[in-house]
Amino acid sequence: MADGTSGGRENWGRWAFAALFLVGGVGHFAATDFYLKIMPPYLLHPRALVLLSGAAEIGLGALLLVPRTTRPAAWGLIALLIAVFPANLYMYQNSGRFSVPPLALLIRLPLQGLLIWWAYRYTRARPAASVRGESVREADAG
Repeated sequence: MADGTSGGRENWGRWAFAALFLVGGVGHFAATDFYLKIMPPYLLHPRALVLLSGAAEIGLGALLLVPRTTRPAAWGLIALLIAVFPANLYMYQNSGRFSVPPLALLIRLPLQGLLIWWAYRYTRARPAASVRGESVREADAG
């Protein structure tokens, strides 16, 4: 990271990942009816769950961008990605209800694992970096 390029790539990746959740979370409020259609019928209070998951996406996406909250936000996103997987599976199993090709819905399922891996990358300790002359670990400790 001495040349600054790997830190720039890491920040770009974190911003891109956060943007996925910020935009997706807003979608839960802007297109609530669409998200209601992908909710498995065995889940109670589907509207509340759609709105709650949208709020979680927005909140965790924003917290991912704050250095002190990146790690807990990443763990929260992992939990969220696991929690919404049944809706993705239900959508694939009922692909005739949606205007999305079944193959795209099938490909989406393993992509959830890729997103979990991406989030997991942000759960690890950050490398020491200069923050006003201190390392990040020193700044976090005090």
